[in-house]
Amino acid sequence: MSMTPAELGAGDAVRAAVLGDPEPAKPRRLHLTRASLIEPELLDWAWRDGEACRIPAGALTVVAGREGTGKSSFGIWLAACITRGTLPGTFYGTPRSVLYVAVEDSWAHTLVPRLIAAGADLDLVYRVEAVEAEGIHGTVSLPRDNEELREVIAEHDAALVVLDPLMSLIGGGIDTHKERDVRKALDPLARVADKTGAVLLGIAHFNKSSGTDASSLITGSGAFKNVARAVFGFARDPDDGTRVMTQSKNSLGGEDTLPSLAYAIEQVEIETRKGPTGVGRLVFKGETDRSVSEILGQSLSGEERQEKMTAVEFLKARLAGGQKVPTREIEDEATQAHGISQRTLHRARRALGVIAEQMPTGHNRKREWWLSLPQDANRSDA
Repeated sequence: MSMTPAELGAGDAVRAAVLGDPEPAKPRRLHLTRASLIEPELLDWAWRDGEACRIPAGALTVVAGREGTGKSSFGIWLAACITRGTLPGTFYGTPRSVLYVAVEDSWAHTLVPRLIAAGADLDLVYRVEAVEAEGIHGTVSLPRDNEELREVIAEHDAALVVLDPLMSLIGGGIDTHKERDVRKALDPLARVADKTGAVLLGIAHFNKSSGTDASSLITGSGAFKNVARAVFGFARDPDDGTRVMTQSKNSLGGEDTLPSLAYAIEQVEIETRKGPTGVGRLVFKGETDRSVSEILGQSLSGEERQEKMTAVEFLKARLAGGQKVPTREIEDEATQAHGISQRTLHRARRALGVIAEQMPTGHNRKREWWLSLPQDANRSDA
């Protein structure tokens, strides 16, 4: 007859094992450690952008955006910098390995060509797959593979793990729209990052809502933004093609807001065994006063688009022939003669790439801002 745990006394665990009864579960207890015994450590930053601390080492970072904005290209850019040791921060000067978990993109047709275009050291980039006992290759599953992921990070001294897309790696049985469920996968993943000191970069998509906060637009549970220590949003202006990256969360950086960065996806050509092929490469263009929030919030109505086109035609006519006109004069004429608002005028200026520069004017040679069209706009009627 089976004995209940309550009936088992000292030494009965052995007797229970002989009889085939389950060993009683060991009781849990709380362990206390004085804070004075815990040595404080300096926070390492994998990416320091000038004075801005953007990506912490040893933590989960999430980048998100709509389709085609370049968020996966950012993962490639970061991988290339890590393998060359050129990323300003704690890994600078020492090329390190990168583990890459990709679900949607082909390695032969997409990822390897992009890595080559970005200048990555391919010997330091590892494709990560899960292999079943039968030798069948499959997708990494979280949290099931968290511990083995930690082991291969340590084995290959990896500084970066790219998870693209993060949502697709959440194991079956987990409701990705419930925070408590998602945390079963992400909390252990964050501990993997903390133990190894590596950057875990999760790539995510925006949902279809009309909000403007990049962190809140991430598809799925709020855990995707809550567990991450840094979140970046990516957006592309549908009118003028401007691409912007904004950091919407930086919980370890000490600064609530950091300058947004403009970037472009440039087409470059690489060689393959069957000839040259074109591939996109992310290139940062410097700081910008625009933000992802601004781009997401400027969905123009039909009337607004017409107003913008009116402003564009006004600027093209007023600045035709390479002439330079004082900004104040342009703004006054746009408002008073054509009823063009300052906001619409600024949109038109961005669309045309209007150049603003300070020049001396008047008898006192006071410097004022003047506007002109870029040279290519002067050569074209487009």
